[in-house]
Amino acid sequence: MTPGARVAAAITVLDQIRDGAFAEQALTAWARASRFAGAKDRAAVRDHVFDVLRCRRSLGDGDGRALMLRLLQRNGVDLGPVFNGLGHAPHPLSEEEVAVVASPPALSDAAACDLPDWLWPLWQERLGADAVQAAQAQQARADVFLRVNQRRATPAAAIALLAQDGITADLHQAVDGCLRVLDNARRIRTATAYATGLVELQDAASQRAVQLVPVAPGALVLDYCAGGGGKALAFADRHDATVVAHDIAPARMADLPDRAARAGVRIQTLTAAELRDHAPFQVVFCDAPCSGSGTWRRSPDAKWRLTPDRLHALTALQDEVIEQAAAKAGAQARLAYATCSVLADENDAVVARFVQNHPDWSIELRDQSLPGPDGDGFFLCLLTRRNNL
Repeated sequence: MTPGARVAAAITVLDQIRDGAFAEQALTAWARASRFAGAKDRAAVRDHVFDVLRCRRSLGDGDGRALMLRLLQRNGVDLGPVFNGLGHAPHPLSEEEVAVVASPPALSDAAACDLPDWLWPLWQERLGADAVQAAQAQQARADVFLRVNQRRATPAAAIALLAQDGITADLHQAVDGCLRVLDNARRIRTATAYATGLVELQDAASQRAVQLVPVAPGALVLDYCAGGGGKALAFADRHDATVVAHDIAPARMADLPDRAARAGVRIQTLTAAELRDHAPFQVVFCDAPCSGSGTWRRSPDAKWRLTPDRLHALTALQDEVIEQAAAKAGAQARLAYATCSVLADENDAVVARFVQNHPDWSIELRDQSLPGPDGDGFFLCLLTRRNNL
């Protein structure tokens, strides 16, 4: 596909998203209907779509064509060779479009930070002096991070093996065993280091959260709301403990046994009924469903789909989930409540209600990272159960 054809495809997908389609669904549908598109073409179209979604408001909203025009103009691309109408390229710019592109729209603070108007006051109230930085950090693509399986390799050895497949990586300066991918991130899933379990894809903030949770030798650890099981794998890598995983949707954990085997660890996936047989646990890590507001640069479609009603529903669900997770913990256990959100409504407020209702639990540690160059936004609150109340 030519650069113009890739832009035309992105415009089509963006218009479908504007009409209500989910981004991933629209991209998948386009790829299935476009068998002629190679891997590089699909990647390029996806990049265009996600680059627009990250900055939709600051680009002035509008249809897919208007958004792509402004994105390319912002990125310093010569529009003439792209919008030339040749082959499958978009038709040439009209005089009106030329004038619009030459005059960037005036933006409100919310639009400049690419947030919905309803969320901006709440965002400012909750994040204070960090509000603008946390929002604008999500206007660009996130770095790709890897967790080194230190049961199998040192970080230096993992870096060297990745280099053999043309992948450049470097040590994260603040997170033990974490690598930042500098080049050829799309090759990771076919790299020898990945196939042999030396590295796993995992954001630096998520890795750091696992490292903040103390685990005694031989402890029974539950990764609750496990999803794909990345944190269960991280616990199994770092500790001589029995690690199990549970998710309300077991299909999300379908790949976990293979990933665990590749990493050389054992992680049992449990149903709700099996959880009752294994409880109580000494450590329960509860990664609750959330808005994902700390990871919107990775899934920008979610930012524009969040509504006040949806946020309220999520906080109600989080209240239920932390209660359910705590019920699986034993005496003097630790409960780690976590989200990939930066909103206090989903974090501190949930913990505060839980502690108020359960005086036998107390806060041991609170950690909030914001999206930035060293990882995503992530919240962790470590609670300790005392058996003397």
